[in-house]
Amino acid sequence: MTQRVLLALPIIKPVKSPWPQEWGQRTNLMGVINITPDSFSDGGNYLEPASALAQATLLIQQGADVLDLGAQSTRPKAEEVGWQEELNRMMPALHVIRAAHPQALISVDTFLVEVAEAALQAGADWINDVSGGRRDPELLRVVAEAGCPYVLMHSRGNSQSMDQLATYSDVIEEVRLGLLRRTDQALAAGIRSDQLIWDPGLGFAKTTEQNLMLLKHLERICSEGFPVLVGPSRKRFIGDVLHQPDPEARLWGTAAVACRCVQAKAAMVRVHDVGPIHQTLQMASRLW
Repeated sequence: MTQRVLLALPIIKPVKSPWPQEWGQRTNLMGVINITPDSFSDGGNYLEPASALAQATLLIQQGADVLDLGAQSTRPKAEEVGWQEELNRMMPALHVIRAAHPQALISVDTFLVEVAEAALQAGADWINDVSGGRRDPELLRVVAEAGCPYVLMHSRGNSQSMDQLATYSDVIEEVRLGLLRRTDQALAAGIRSDQLIWDPGLGFAKTTEQNLMLLKHLERICSEGFPVLVGPSRKRFIGDVLHQPDPEARLWGTAAVACRCVQAKAAMVRVHDVGPIHQTLQMASRLW
């Protein structure tokens, strides 16, 4: 009798998609975790890895499709700390969140190549670059090699100078053209068009009226063929409209903007208050 020989075949693990469920079919939700002492509304809350992990777990439970970790504040007048300090803050939190939530999609908010490269090697899935590659063109090469989703944001200057650069003759058209120019640079660096996500950069070198104009005409940004992420959460322009100086009291203004994003078919909104905005998006999606 011939004995059967069973071959020990390797176990093939399924490859995790870098895109959220129903990407392109609904407005997805990115939850913010700032691992900084000086962010404008939650600075200091998640500096310890344990607190960052607890917040990540909560945001996932509340409906976040992507977690966005940032270790360098990009608020107006923020001081840049450099790549080494950014990594010192970021990596312990990234490691514990990745270990606890292996299937979660994690974005890292950085404009420095050293941080982007280390984060991707440690298991990050997205890079979210507020400079759109302006600050460190080498970052574009790293993103191209990784083949990961890349949020390309419109901005001018840096945290120290951007408030002085909010001069436009036609803010919608100039933001659109600025995003197209940065897209050309990204493509030239080897990034594929299907990796790109546009962000019009609310609050980055824009006045309150300019931010409102961008939101009123958001379809013009969304019509260029790239998924659009909008980051309105707790921002100064909402405080100006509501006469509300406390960023943590701007939830309902943020919710109103989230509804507008659903109406304009934006791909994603980036917020701190995931639970209430998740419900807002669910309701708004039944209306538009």
